[in-house]
Amino acid sequence: MRIALVHMRHAPIGGAERYLDQLATFLAECGHDVAIVCRTHADPSHPGVRFVPLRSFAPGRPWRTWAFARAVERHVARTPYDLVVALGKTWTHDVIRLGGGCHATYLERAHAATQRGWERALALSWPKDRVALAIERRALAPGAARAVIVPSHMVKADVMRRYGVPDAAIHVIPNGVDLERFRPASPQERRAAREALGCAPEDDVLLFLGSGFGRKGLDRVLDALPALVRRRPRTRLLVVGRDSGWRLFFRRAQRLGLADRVSFLGSRDDPERCYAAADLYVLPTRYDSFAYTVLEAFASGIPVVTTEDAGAAELVEDGVHGAVLPSRFPPGALARALFDWTAPGRREKSQGALRASAESHSRARCLEATWKVLEAAAAIRASAATPGGPAYLPGSTWPASGTGTEGP
Repeated sequence: MRIALVHMRHAPIGGAERYLDQLATFLAECGHDVAIVCRTHADPSHPGVRFVPLRSFAPGRPWRTWAFARAVERHVARTPYDLVVALGKTWTHDVIRLGGGCHATYLERAHAATQRGWERALALSWPKDRVALAIERRALAPGAARAVIVPSHMVKADVMRRYGVPDAAIHVIPNGVDLERFRPASPQERRAAREALGCAPEDDVLLFLGSGFGRKGLDRVLDALPALVRRRPRTRLLVVGRDSGWRLFFRRAQRLGLADRVSFLGSRDDPERCYAAADLYVLPTRYDSFAYTVLEAFASGIPVVTTEDAGAAELVEDGVHGAVLPSRFPPGALARALFDWTAPGRREKSQGALRASAESHSRARCLEATWKVLEAAAAIRASAATPGGPAYLPGSTWPASGTGTEGP
């Protein structure tokens, strides 16, 4: 089967980019002709994966996004694919996977926390967001897709509420984790990881890992830390990831008197070592469709403290795998949760349940579940070419044609 996977960027880092590469490799290994339709790309992970670069000229990032979506529309119209799967901001597809959730919801819940004051005042991101919202409306309009894949029930409910997509058309497939790369560390590995990251054996080590510090709630962690340090003086926070405004958070840590308690480690290609050093993973996010890091922590035997605005919180049984705080948690709630989950022996007691949950969400199971949806969509697409044939997955009420023509 000729399958097009569409995403503007193919790269070795990033949640959507990582999923794109994994899915392309999986499909190629199954014997399919896989093309990644993109604007830029790195080297493929499988020799059977080919690239179709579409680089229409457009001035500025927002219009490059729109130009790419238009180029995809033209390319698909003249290329005989059996199935087109969208993973990003485009509107031409049989199946769309909303790995990052709804952009409209991100803007409501988290966007302000990602900007400096002068950016908010000048609304500098307005063109980019306007384009993203216009594409999202077209991508989820009636008839735009035969199926929608989302990583969490949180995102499913959001898509239904915002765009009227019927329940039966949405398939919830959580992200999968690499169970070989992420696993509980041995005592020797744990000591070595702590030493390499500058932590003492007796430290209570919190880990914050991910890009986009404002959206993921690093400010909340820093604000909760002084109360925790007063009760657990050996507390250390490791901040791993990239953010263009990281210096703002660094200065915030200094103002709070945490300069010797917080280490900003930047981007790293060894997250498994970071989990090995940690006692607790903390993600008080304002909006995350389903953070890979939660499952990585589970697989590594590390408890998680997060919020109900994380799709992956659906896997966190409070008191068993960690704690889930409400969207607007009261002052002191995060510090109390961090104190509770850094208690001696807490990590060791929860390790078995954490690993078991991760094993039920392996990368292989995620990709196999995705393939079942893609296979069904391809069959429906083929039968739709026959008069009277169905135009949507069984049980769906979506019509089959028309994507709209409005611009941003």
